[in-house]
Amino acid sequence: MRRLKNIAFIICLIYFVNTIDAQETMKVSLDDVIALAQKQAPSVQLAKTKLSNNYWRYQSTLANYKPQMVLDGQIPNLQRSSFQTTLPTGEQKFIRQASLGAQLGVQLRQDLALTGGSVFAGTGLSYLRNFELNGVPASNQYFSDIIYVGLEQPIFGFNQLKFEKKLAPLEYSEATRSYAEEMEMIAMQGAVLFFDIFSAQLNLEAAQKNKMNADSLFEISKGRFSVGRIAETDLLQIELSAMNANADLASASLNKQTNSEALRNFLGIKDIVDFDLVPPTALPDYQLDKERAVQLSQTNRSKSFEFQRRMLEANATMARAKAETGIQANLIARFGLSRNGAANIGEAYQSPSDDEQVSLGFRIPIADWGKAKARLEIAESVLNLEQLNIEQERINLEQEVRLKVLQFDLVREQVALALRAYEVAQKREDITRKRYLIGKVGVTELNLALQEMDAGRRSYISALQSFWLAHYEMRGLTLFDFVNERSLVKSD
Repeated sequence: MRRLKNIAFIICLIYFVNTIDAQETMKVSLDDVIALAQKQAPSVQLAKTKLSNNYWRYQSTLANYKPQMVLDGQIPNLQRSSFQTTLPTGEQKFIRQASLGAQLGVQLRQDLALTGGSVFAGTGLSYLRNFELNGVPASNQYFSDIIYVGLEQPIFGFNQLKFEKKLAPLEYSEATRSYAEEMEMIAMQGAVLFFDIFSAQLNLEAAQKNKMNADSLFEISKGRFSVGRIAETDLLQIELSAMNANADLASASLNKQTNSEALRNFLGIKDIVDFDLVPPTALPDYQLDKERAVQLSQTNRSKSFEFQRRMLEANATMARAKAETGIQANLIARFGLSRNGAANIGEAYQSPSDDEQVSLGFRIPIADWGKAKARLEIAESVLNLEQLNIEQERINLEQEVRLKVLQFDLVREQVALALRAYEVAQKREDITRKRYLIGKVGVTELNLALQEMDAGRRSYISALQSFWLAHYEMRGLTLFDFVNERSLVKSD
């Protein structure tokens, strides 16, 4: 059984060594991993695409409030058919027609966000040629809209344009903050994967060292056993420790390889590489202030703009409900100069006639059996509920930031304590090993020292990871780089 375990270990070790030899070694720090992740990770492309979509949606909305010019026409319009008509005598008759028409017009329209209406102006020209048919000679006619101006204005209605003009910048600001938050989430994921490999790398180095030490102790212990200086039970325990060291080395090698593959896939690296990580032991030197962190969170995060957007939408729903319960009217006014029946283009722009149109349509609800009132009550309750929800969410976010600031100060202190404990455990293991070699302590004390050193290493790695994750979490909560004192939000 022991021989089979040794053979399996040798096979795993040979496979691991050959795999490493075939890989390119990539030495990276935590900052390098974060920079690569935020530049080329597959999830970054998705975040950039979402931001681009929101940007062009915002630009499209802004374009609605600029003048819109349209050229429309119909060239040609050929008709040769029969149709039913009523003669002056009242008789119904089918007659034949054959004509060629064309029309062309230009209109300039400007929507008015202040009032919800629009003004327009334009010009146009139409042409009609009746072909000779049934003895009726051919004829040409021109009709020109030389110029016309007009106004369309809803009265007492809901101003959708005004609402959308306020909503669009909020939505885009929310989108830019969401993008920055997604980038910080990617940084957090990169940091987690970095420490997975970093932990595996240290465990592999420790496993290699433990194997060498375990093999040396086993050889020494066999010599001592042969001269009767140690009992057979101690020799068997040391042999078991050597076998466990072999298994730990194989497991640590496989674990590092697995975590390296996870980071490579996350970063979008197609080549097979072996990461050689630079320990992030140098901690950034900055202090967090609770009030400043809360203020930055309220200013920068997408939630702040989400709250404003939700309140604006709730108020818009309320305004719409009010507008639909009362009088609604629509005013249309148009004035222009035109010429009809001209025989040629020149005449179409001579001696024009004035055209006027003014109409006011209205709608007054008389009885709806409480439907409008119910709609208004629902909108009001939705508005009140949204106010309460937003206020509670704002308080929760503020409390979260304050708590994270307190935790950040604690994890910084824990790194220093864990490092000191690991250094002490390393020194104790070294002293205990040397004392064992000269026969001053037994194998039990040696194993205990080894366990304490392993526990110290794991605690230090855990504390270091907790600090860096807290660091990137604070960046995500405030969208602010405290090291370089700059905002992480892309300018609107």
